[in-house]
Amino acid sequence: MSLLSSILHPRDLDALSITELETLASEIRAFLVENVARSGGHLGPNLGVVELTLAIHRVFDSPNDPVVFDTGHQSYVHKLLTGRQDFSRLRSRGGLAGYPQRSESPHDVVESSHASSSLSWADGISRAFAHTGRTDRHVVAVVGDGSLTGGMTWEALNNISDDNDRNLVIVVNDNGRSYAPTIGGMARFLNKVRTGDTYRSLHEGSASLFGRLGPAARAVYRGLRGGTHGFLSRFANNEALYSNLDIKYLGPVDGHDLEAMIETLRLAKAYGAPVIVHAITEKGRGFEPARLDEADQFHAVGRIDPITGRPVASSASTSWTDVFASELVAAGEQRSDVVAITAAMLRPTGLLPFAQRFPERVLDVGIAEQHAAAASAGLAFGGLHPVVAIYATFMNRAFDQVLMDVALHRAGVTFVLDRAGVTGPDGPSHHGIWDLAMLQLVPNIRIAAPRDGERLREVFREALDVEDAPTVVRYPKGSVGAELPALERRADGTDVLVRGESDDVLIVGIGPMARLALDVADRLRAQGIGATVIDPRWVVPVAPSVVELAASHRLVITIEDGIRVGGIGTRIRQVLREAGIDTAVDELGLPDAFIDHAERDEILEDAGLTAAKIAHDVVSQVLGTRIPIARPHTGAEPDWVDAADAPVRSEATDGEPQARGR
Repeated sequence: MSLLSSILHPRDLDALSITELETLASEIRAFLVENVARSGGHLGPNLGVVELTLAIHRVFDSPNDPVVFDTGHQSYVHKLLTGRQDFSRLRSRGGLAGYPQRSESPHDVVESSHASSSLSWADGISRAFAHTGRTDRHVVAVVGDGSLTGGMTWEALNNISDDNDRNLVIVVNDNGRSYAPTIGGMARFLNKVRTGDTYRSLHEGSASLFGRLGPAARAVYRGLRGGTHGFLSRFANNEALYSNLDIKYLGPVDGHDLEAMIETLRLAKAYGAPVIVHAITEKGRGFEPARLDEADQFHAVGRIDPITGRPVASSASTSWTDVFASELVAAGEQRSDVVAITAAMLRPTGLLPFAQRFPERVLDVGIAEQHAAAASAGLAFGGLHPVVAIYATFMNRAFDQVLMDVALHRAGVTFVLDRAGVTGPDGPSHHGIWDLAMLQLVPNIRIAAPRDGERLREVFREALDVEDAPTVVRYPKGSVGAELPALERRADGTDVLVRGESDDVLIVGIGPMARLALDVADRLRAQGIGATVIDPRWVVPVAPSVVELAASHRLVITIEDGIRVGGIGTRIRQVLREAGIDTAVDELGLPDAFIDHAERDEILEDAGLTAAKIAHDVVSQVLGTRIPIARPHTGAEPDWVDAADAPVRSEATDGEPQARGR
């Protein structure tokens, strides 16, 4: 039996020798490569924290001593050591989540995997323990060095340093990278420590010297190296980083040296006050293809060959991100005022080609979306047109800056939101389903949701021409799909995709949901119901032609891949009421809930966002057996009335109409 299979609880580590722990570390790396290669997921970060996580669980008593990960994508080893070794459905419905999840284990504390928040959690938990007299409990926060670029981390450190009577250990997992190499002044400082000749020569020389002197000397070396103030940090001047914070600093420590890590963490645990343990690790350690990957050291991978690291099935399809990336470069060629901003995600958001062509026109602010948004207002004031490329889920963090810094000052800034809508395997904290409801609250904002690649190019160029208000262009994860041409473009830019033979139902397809809208229209046509499908392209503000077309139809259906509460459908309904138009509106979208990880199609089906389900319900609404009920037909009785009892096409739900679970 392997050592790994015998570990059902962290306390099972107590009986293992250092040699056995090192063997276990090798088994864990082999397990991760084999299993993540099969399912896809965050491979590089977890290969880098094997010994670090083993040491934490050897020294501390989870869950009595809570362990908080920042970010949670580095928690796979933690899952293995806390009894979760079935990775067969990792990131799939019914399987393990790719991030900590409380429903899986009491060892998981913080589920959200937006960076830089762990120290605030740790501050609060440790204060609660101290306040309630639970002085036997410790809190451990594992913070990636990329998270140190977020301002929230330093707000927390400021408060932690103001009250030093708590059992709090902050482990800085310093691998020099977040998605890509970590940037900024903080990163440069840590990089000097990590690569400096003084640190390297002292580390190698002292290790060799003490190693030759036998076990007793090696113990002294470990104590000095991990001891108070840090043996090597004195010479590398690393204490200067934290000296003004009044927090004890231990390190830097080799994060792959189990003995050193365990010894240092024991010192930190015994200190009785907040301590920072600086561990230097290597992302992708133990898997050569990951180590040699210059892009992101296999930060996140799809299905790969576990030997070569190559994708199992390469796809020639074009992604939404690819379309944006090429259009941004083209715009940059024509306009010298276009600059780009990213929050530590140059490659994932498609800015790399622009950065290669115009390196002086790209600003990577680190994991600091709030700063990115506020800085963009300043760039606009200075005469530039900033393009801020962010994942839709991370835009939540910058709402105040969009509202009070960009919009209030009528700054011409374009926000490009990648991974908008349902993202699937990454789960609740990464679905981009709140942006439409959240951002349309901002006065004067303009929001575009393109349905295909050509529309993405169009609306992006149109956004760059807006200089007196923020603009947003949002698109989903994955392949862009075939072009959906319009029958007609109205004067205000709204595209008519299908004209029904009668004005029964107006279907408003928001962005990529236009494909679903067309499918619904086909099914309704088969039932003798006339359906017009439109794509507004710019969904905020509501275009006049949307109001005009809604007035001439008996029922309006809106379909969006954001939450229904406060979504685009709600806005259209409000605008119609303000215009005195009484056409009923059924707003279809996602529930205001935290949606677990699953495939995109599974999630949409749960929400009732399938063509069969929507068409079935629309028939009932037109017949008057389901609310909202379509307005009475004003002309001659249509043919479909005679077929009122006929079932909807075979794919639709049989029997009486039922409420949609959305």
